[in-house]
Amino acid sequence: MSRRHIAGFLVLGVVVVLPLKAADQPITHISGEQTRAAFAKGKPLVENDLYKIHASRRDAPGQAEVHLRDTDILYILEGTATVVTGGTAVGAHAIAKDELRGPSIEGGTTTRLAKGDVLIVPSGTSHQFTEVSAPLLYYTVKVPSR
Repeated sequence: MSRRHIAGFLVLGVVVVLPLKAADQPITHISGEQTRAAFAKGKPLVENDLYKIHASRRDAPGQAEVHLRDTDILYILEGTATVVTGGTAVGAHAIAKDELRGPSIEGGTTTRLAKGDVLIVPSGTSHQFTEVSAPLLYYTVKVPSR
């Protein structure tokens, strides 16, 4: 069987399996008013066992982060930023279960983000916003590894 066929079966498997796991979840509607209010401060919109969706806001650079369990999917709505990914989070320490922070990243890759960009940061990958044009507004979808 070719890689193309295997990939097709894997995609089909994901399409078939994910709805079965999510079938017990209620439909969620978040009004524009609620979403705008969440972006004003940077707040979670939804958090459950399958995923988290945050209305994220940054007005300044932040610390290096490593999420040991969650993959972050970022979609930039407004503003620009420079993010460093990969490498090693210097002086990383646990701030919560499966969450590490440190002052900087050594040896990472620098990427410039702007409106419409998507950035996927796999779990266990160091990442840090080093420059931010305020406000930087972006959706963060957190998908936990199983």
